[in-house]
Amino acid sequence: MNAVLVASVILRVAGVGYSLVLLARSGDRRFGFLTVMLSLMATRQVLSARNSTTPVEELPGLAVSVLAVLTVYYLSSYVVEERRVTERLRGFRKAIEHAGHAIFLTDDDGTIEYANPAVESVVGHRPEEVVGENPRLWKSGKHDAQFYEELWDQISSGEVWDGEIVNRRKSGALCWVDMTIAPITDDAGAVERYVAVERDVTERKERQVRIEQQNDRLERLNNTNEVLRDVNRELVAASSRQEIERVVCERFARSRLFDAAWIGMPRLVDAGVEVRTAAGVETDVLESHLGDAAAYRTVVENVLERRRPAFVDADGERIDDPAHAAGVVVPLSYQDADYGVLFVEAGPDNAFEVIDRGVFADLGLTVGDAINAVESRRTLASDEVTQLEFRVDGVDDPLVSLSAALGCTVELDRIGHGDTTNCAAYVSVTDCEPDDVSAHAADAQAIERAQVLCARDGQSAFRLILDDAVVTSLARYGGAVRSLTVADGTGRLVAEIARTNDVRSVVEAIQSAYPELDLVAQHERERDAVSEVEFRTAFEDTLTNRQHEAAQTAYFAGFFEWPRDASGEDVADAMGINQSTFSQHLRSAERKLFESLFDRREDGVTDELGPERPLSR
Repeated sequence: MNAVLVASVILRVAGVGYSLVLLARSGDRRFGFLTVMLSLMATRQVLSARNSTTPVEELPGLAVSVLAVLTVYYLSSYVVEERRVTERLRGFRKAIEHAGHAIFLTDDDGTIEYANPAVESVVGHRPEEVVGENPRLWKSGKHDAQFYEELWDQISSGEVWDGEIVNRRKSGALCWVDMTIAPITDDAGAVERYVAVERDVTERKERQVRIEQQNDRLERLNNTNEVLRDVNRELVAASSRQEIERVVCERFARSRLFDAAWIGMPRLVDAGVEVRTAAGVETDVLESHLGDAAAYRTVVENVLERRRPAFVDADGERIDDPAHAAGVVVPLSYQDADYGVLFVEAGPDNAFEVIDRGVFADLGLTVGDAINAVESRRTLASDEVTQLEFRVDGVDDPLVSLSAALGCTVELDRIGHGDTTNCAAYVSVTDCEPDDVSAHAADAQAIERAQVLCARDGQSAFRLILDDAVVTSLARYGGAVRSLTVADGTGRLVAEIARTNDVRSVVEAIQSAYPELDLVAQHERERDAVSEVEFRTAFEDTLTNRQHEAAQTAYFAGFFEWPRDASGEDVADAMGINQSTFSQHLRSAERKLFESLFDRREDGVTDELGPERPLSR
């Protein structure tokens, strides 16, 4: 037996042993096949040894034996690599199947070939339900065709698309998804497949939307508060009702939150609404629109009656949902006086859905109070007034009730300041004992306190602290009371209102509070202005020389300072008279001065000073 043959047999036997070891380790049947093959080859080699040939003839057999052993070796390396790759792929698949994100694999037409289990948690469909389908299965309709065209153009060109998209779950609910779509290309760069990864970000998106809505709400509230602050600031400086109405409308119309604003009142001659002031819209256009929409008159009357703001639609119909309101109608009222309504038209941002109705109610009260204040000032300062005369028979008023209960005559001398929430009425009562007046006042709910100032010759003077009365209501609404005389519960009240004020609003407010009050006369008149020189001259003419000297000396000597620079005795010595005489002269001068200020009688000093002065608080 030659050496080549022996080497060949040994290699084949070794290959069989090596293959058996690998078969035992891996259990791979391919090593079993090699074991059998090598065993047969080794057996054949041993059998062929009987017919010994030359070594040269056995060289091919030796080469085959080497190749067989190398085949076992390389197969073992391939099996190891194959197992490693298989384990890695198994890990990848496990990771994909356990991933929290939905992962899809589609062909180049978009048909789904694979979907991991997380698909159900994102779109609501089970993986087996979506395989073979197109992702348009959960299309929400919230994106237009151009959106999908641009997405498809980008991924079909080999680029990755990344962005947010709204899908519709199997249940019909919408969900926000953070999606990445990547193309899978071959060696030539052609797209073979697409892989898509979707992450449900609905909760984050809803939180983001809530924050944006809260910020938007806060911004609109801040802008509205800025408008209201500007309105309040400009109300303080306004000097007339027309100016108040103008600045209110213009400030709302300037804000980007509102389109227009106007102030109107129900017309008396028809069922329309009169536009007093407007901004952001032409008055002619507005009045034409109001004439075609009868609902505006209804809602205006309702708002004034209920004293509560109301939201309306574009046709003026009242609605309850501020988010869909075209405007808000705000009553401009003060106590029982109505000064019309403020209509504010919503802008594109519709601020009404974030503004509490109470804000507009407070605005209406503020504007109404400002109008009342300027009209009161104008009444006191105006020379052109409207004089109103009322019959007060049977009116539920503390002064009328006092006269009716005691059968006496009550005459109002002046209205003064009381405490913070009431007023003081100075009245003269005749044909009645002061004690009876005090007893009646103690039981009257509208009279908080009664003080006797003086009583003589069947007449007494009282200071009555009133919670409410006709005269105090008139003063609140801008009226100046000139006189009130009531005998046995029957009498007349005369008041004045500046012609520039809304007389109708004042009369309606007073009669609303006191229905029995009857307006019997109304006419225009002009007050006679009294200059400072005329007043001083008339007053000095009422004084005697000694009274004038006593007052003048006391003033320049510092008698009225505190502490006094000179005593009464010092002033009397300077005048060369005794202190008692000085006091009599000074007291007389003081009485005449106060008579000229407070006495409403049309005799004595008042006649000399000019016409009767209106009573005011």
